[in-house]
Amino acid sequence: MTENSSQPTAPTSELPTQYAPADVEGALYERWVERGYFEADAKSDKPPFTVVIPPPNVTGSLHLGHAFEHTLIDALTRRKRMQGYETLWQPGMDHAGIATQNVVERELAKEGKSRHDLGREAFIERVWQWKGESGGQISGQMRRLGDGVAWSRERFTMDEGLSQAVQTIFKRLYEDELIYRAERIINWCPRCLTAISDIEVEYQDDDGELVSMTYGDGEDTIVVATTRAETMLGDTAVAVHPDDERYRHLIGRQIKLPLTDRSIPVVADAHVDPEFGTGAVKVTPAHDPNDFEIGQRHDLPSLAVMNERAVITVPGPFEGLDRLEARSAIVAALRAEGRIVAEKRPYTHSVGHCSRCKTTIEPRLSLQWWVKVAPLAKAAGDAVRDGRVKIHPQEMEKRYFDWVDNLHDWCISRQLWWGHRIPVWYGPAGEVVCVGPDEEPPTGEGWHQETDVLDTWFSSGLWPFSTLGWPEQTESLAKFYPNSVLVTGYDILFFWVARMMMFGLYAMDGTPPFHTIALHGMVRDQFGKKMSKSFGNAVNPLDWMDKYGSDALRFTLARGANPGVDVPIGEDWVQGSRNFANKIWNATRFALMNGATVEGPLPSPEEMSSTDRWILSRLNKTVAEVDAFYEDYQFAKLSESLFHFAWDEVFDWYVELSKTTFFAGGEQARVSGRVLGEVLDVMLRLLHPVVPFVTDTLWTTLTGGESLVIADWPADSSFRDEAAEREIALVQQVVTEVRRFRSDQGLQPGQKVPARLSLDGTALAPHEAAIRQLLRLQPEGEGFHATASLPVAGATVALDLSGTIDVAAERKRLTKDLGAAEKEVAQANAKLGNEAFLAKAPDQVVEKIRTRLSTAEAEIARITGQLAALPQS
Repeated sequence: MTENSSQPTAPTSELPTQYAPADVEGALYERWVERGYFEADAKSDKPPFTVVIPPPNVTGSLHLGHAFEHTLIDALTRRKRMQGYETLWQPGMDHAGIATQNVVERELAKEGKSRHDLGREAFIERVWQWKGESGGQISGQMRRLGDGVAWSRERFTMDEGLSQAVQTIFKRLYEDELIYRAERIINWCPRCLTAISDIEVEYQDDDGELVSMTYGDGEDTIVVATTRAETMLGDTAVAVHPDDERYRHLIGRQIKLPLTDRSIPVVADAHVDPEFGTGAVKVTPAHDPNDFEIGQRHDLPSLAVMNERAVITVPGPFEGLDRLEARSAIVAALRAEGRIVAEKRPYTHSVGHCSRCKTTIEPRLSLQWWVKVAPLAKAAGDAVRDGRVKIHPQEMEKRYFDWVDNLHDWCISRQLWWGHRIPVWYGPAGEVVCVGPDEEPPTGEGWHQETDVLDTWFSSGLWPFSTLGWPEQTESLAKFYPNSVLVTGYDILFFWVARMMMFGLYAMDGTPPFHTIALHGMVRDQFGKKMSKSFGNAVNPLDWMDKYGSDALRFTLARGANPGVDVPIGEDWVQGSRNFANKIWNATRFALMNGATVEGPLPSPEEMSSTDRWILSRLNKTVAEVDAFYEDYQFAKLSESLFHFAWDEVFDWYVELSKTTFFAGGEQARVSGRVLGEVLDVMLRLLHPVVPFVTDTLWTTLTGGESLVIADWPADSSFRDEAAEREIALVQQVVTEVRRFRSDQGLQPGQKVPARLSLDGTALAPHEAAIRQLLRLQPEGEGFHATASLPVAGATVALDLSGTIDVAAERKRLTKDLGAAEKEVAQANAKLGNEAFLAKAPDQVVEKIRTRLSTAEAEIARITGQLAALPQS
């Protein structure tokens, strides 16, 4: 380093004057990938750290929810890699049965064809073709975001290896009598023509009608109500509560079912709420899950009245009508018979819709394949109860237990062609054979395979171990199972997470699939509203990355990530994060040009100024703080800590306080340059997991190192200097108070003012030059006249404001403001001193008045101080 501090000590030619993310991010990411930084070695003797990506649908594209979740996972894995762990972030995609089949069927429809025109095998070939050409665009978008995944290990739930895992666990569960086939009520989509899982049902409030109608005649008359009048054609009973005196005489009797030639019994069932409606409910076992249970308890027949497209199949005047058409026609027919007692229209109620096509779901009795979940769910609950798996935040445990302790058997069959076909063969004499992956299926006349495929959640439930080669006992499985942590949204805690827990414990001999479940909230707009295309507030994260850079989006998302809490986000916040990235760039570039270096050992504390010791003390406290927040998955807090340390303490205070040193040159400039280099080195390492692109570019320029991706994570050196921290706090107090006074007097930030600083005998004395520079205070010079005197931090700052302000006008303005504040205090005290008012006024009104009083009193103190500081002549 030369004596002239204006000469750079590190090359800055590689750093343009302005940071342009588009010029940096793409090429830098490809360099990381080409050098294999994100790959994981199963043979390594480093401790493992494993995270799986929640596999996005092959049909999907990056949305803000993905960007949010991926940012958190990437931050965790980047830090662990820097800490010396053999880090695996396992990438891959889900085959997304219904979604993918729908996409390809729409493509066929454009050609005037259906999947049935192609046949099953040709259709599946067409899906694979689509997957190869158009599927998986999200992988490229993940690269844009900076995801540090092990791309060589990328898996797909329909890969050969994962298909073998699916067939293996199905066979084991079947042989352990945990998979069976039975008729039950399922969620049926009349558009997709398949059963769908609970998570694929979206509930929304729809306007319908509630119709009350009479069954039976004369003394046998009973009133029931329904929102689905068309299902009455399948009623096989009316149920009442056994203790309901109104209907005791009817229990066990047969009553006339209108519009049919059937009579149905009145049964007593404790499920019925006698306080709701008339206390009597129609029972349609084939079209309602609660009615099905009643039917099972009372041995009632189940009559299906609709086909798979929700078209009425009962012979008679309604046959062939769509369910909604039939609803209107049946109500009209009942009205004609005088059986309509009441009609409430519109009647708003929660209705399930297919998440893929938005069609109203039809509960339907169907022969399906099921998993008996009771023993699996108990194991999943026990693993959390005994501490083998921790849920973070802990308050989410209750929701987890409420779910796994009350799980119903899981319908795993889907009436689709795209997916893992159920490995069961049926024989001509009623034989049922489950075939494992290494077994030959039975052949011969009359043998055929089950046509249904498995629920997508079945294969994604195996994700933590199937991606590592299971059922083979691979090196990767031994090294990287169980996962260290699962980072996912609380919204799929009950679906994906619970299934992984059940399957992992079952397949891996009681070893859970992860040590910790870290749950995050959902991304919402800046007003806290759910993002949706229909609301007009959905955002394509790629647009924001194009405009502000990937680091800006990542930092915004991380800064809002409190555990288990929803995350509001707005474009102005991303813009603010872009400004932070620019601040890091510009300040680091300035520091490099003015003495920052990592060359040579760090000077001893005796060689450093108190400003140097202060920033190193604050740096090490920040390292410890950030480490603690990472271990507690407090991404918002660690981001906030880094933001304030970098912007406020390093750039706004340390660099500014050190400018006089750098400009003066000499030995102290060399010492401070080395300290600044150390601070930048550590700060960029701390920031890297959240904002990887700008930090890696700056760090390699500063240090000449290969990449921050493989650099060491900073360790807390335990260096603390509380005395230096107290000393600089006094400097900050002086600067802040005088700046506030200048602003109150209407002085421009750059306007220079003559001043006398009385600092002798205080800890502030060594900092006079820096204080003067920060406050734009000139030496007092000849003719100095102290028109304002500010006592602060044990020192006095006297200012000569002659000619800088109109004292008379300023005194008049302040006096007017003081009068308004005093009037506010008088009014507030009058109300708070009125016992009658306090007895009647709501608590929030009283609290608001107290707040106004406190604010006004503070305003009086401020204005009084300003008036006292004004020149007297």
